[in-house]
This record gives sequence, C-alpha cells and structure tokens, in this order.
Amino acid sequence: HGFGLALVIYGQLDSVTFLPHWTHQSQFAGYYMALEKGFYEDAGLHVNILCGGPSKPVCKAYSSDTVHFFSDFLSGSIKAYDKGNIIVNLAQLSKGSALVFVSRKTLEIDHPAELKGKRIGVWDSDFRELPEVFLMKHKVKAHVFPIKSTVNLFLMNGLDVMCVMWYNEYHQIINSGINENELNSFFFADFDMDIPEDGIYCSNVYFQENKGVCDRFVEATIAGWEYAFLNTEETLDVVQHYMYRYNIPSNRSHQEWMLKRMRDLFVKDTNQKLSIILEPEKFDACVNLLLMNNTISSSPDYNSFFVGAHDK
Repeated sequence: HGFGLALVIYGQLDSVTFLPHWTHQSQFAGYYMALEKGFYEDAGLHVNILCGGPSKPVCKAYSSDTVHFFSDFLSGSIKAYDKGNIIVNLAQLSKGSALVFVSRKTLEIDHPAELKGKRIGVWDSDFRELPEVFLMKHKVKAHVFPIKSTVNLFLMNGLDVMCVMWYNEYHQIINSGINENELNSFFFADFDMDIPEDGIYCSNVYFQENKGVCDRFVEATIAGWEYAFLNTEETLDVVQHYMYRYNIPSNRSHQEWMLKRMRDLFVKDTNQKLSIILEPEKFDACVNLLLMNNTISSSPDYNSFFVGAHDK
C-alpha cells in the first residue's frame, strides 16, 4: 500500500487515538483491520481505538486533547461546526444515506403523506434532524417518539413506524421474523435525501499542526477498509473479538450483513475503488436540509470544512 519503509522513515511511531461514533461493530471494521494487519504501524502510527457510543459520545471529542481522530455523520459534524467546534473532514467514506422509515404492510402506509398521525420512533441521536426534515418536506404531522435503544417497541406494535439504519436495525427487524416483503420501506436516498454519513474528522488545530499524521492515518484506514471488504471471514473474526472484549452482544450473521452494507455505502464508483471525496453537491444538500430545520444558522465554507484529497 505504499508504506514500505515507514518505520525507518518515521522512526518512533506517532501515537494517536481514534474514537468511532458508536460501539464496536462492523460499521468500523476498516479501522480494526488497519490495526490488526499492521497498516497503521507501517504508516508510522501507534493507534489506540476507543469504544464509542452513549458512554463516550463523539460530540465531546471535538475539542479533546486526548482524541485525535473520530468518525461522525456528515449532518452531526456540520451541526457541531455551527456550534463553534472547528473540525475538518479528512475523508468522506460513506457516499449516501442508510436511513429508512419502515412500517408493516398491514398498516398500508404506501406513501410518505400517509405517515400523518402515525406513531414514529426516531433515534435520540445527532442525526435525528434528518427524519424530522423528511416529515417536514412531506408536510407530515406525526407523533414522534425518541428511541434510546433496540427496535423492541416497534416489534411489539408500540410504534407504527420506525426510523432505522439499513445496515443495522433494518436487518434486526428482519431477523426477528418479519420478512422484507412484509415491510413498507422509505429509503431516504429515494426521496432526495441521499446524505452521506460516516466520515473521518479531527480538529482544525490538530490538522494544521499534524498534516502528515492525518494523511498517513487516512491512507492506512483506507487500506484497512479495502482489506476488510476482500476478507470477510477474517474481518468478522476481528470484529467479534472487539465486541467480546467490550461485552457487546454479537451475532455473526448480523455483523456480516452490516459489513456488506458498509461496502455498498462506501464503494460507489465504476472502478470499485474506495473514495474519500466529499462531493460539494452532497455537502450543500446536507447544509440546506439542516438550514430548513433551523438546526444550523449558517453554512461552513466547503473548502475549509473538507480538507481531504480532492483528486483520489
């Protein structure tokens, strides 16, 4: 991967810490494989991967001196930027939205307008604004309930509709015994809301002082993702090792589904190569949706916000 004599070139390894925006799972498999296969070390880096999630929210890492890199949704990072956390996007891995509204077909919710008056569960998270904008765009007034964890309330018919991630809770619902053909699904990507999600970030201050470290971290991470997508079984072994280490329940078939869906979201070009570019039109679309919902007051400058390589 071009790192070759990195240890000789860089001498002592640069120690950095990475915080994923959720707990360990296949959503972050590329980082684990970059560490396990020595890609970070070859790049002259000693990387400590933390466990994110509710107990260690990424929003607290924006100005942290101990967390150097973190992942986040594009919408969450733009919102954080608007609040005064001057962060930069080093690499936009996800190329589209994985958000889905699902309901049982028996409720006959066939069009977004028919969400009116329904009981809708939305994750109480940094991306909850996007489901709210979806409803606003379709002029829908519904009963929105914040969900902290699990899809159980939907499974018990306590909710008519739930907003889920395609790579995660959507599959959990199917695994519970509800077949895909028994669901009505509104993929946000099909309704002019195909907003990219997972990206790699750091503070602007850290970037300005450590551009070489940032470049090497991104390059080694990309190598990790490419390896993960080509070596499914080995990658799942490593993912489950991380989950077991942190006492996180793990279902291998679910983690495999997640890994395959991450590939669908990350690899979009005809050459089947991983790109890190944040497309300006996708950036603008996200900004406009957040402005529509009064989540942010102004737009960050694209060229200041996205500092990743534009020609890769």
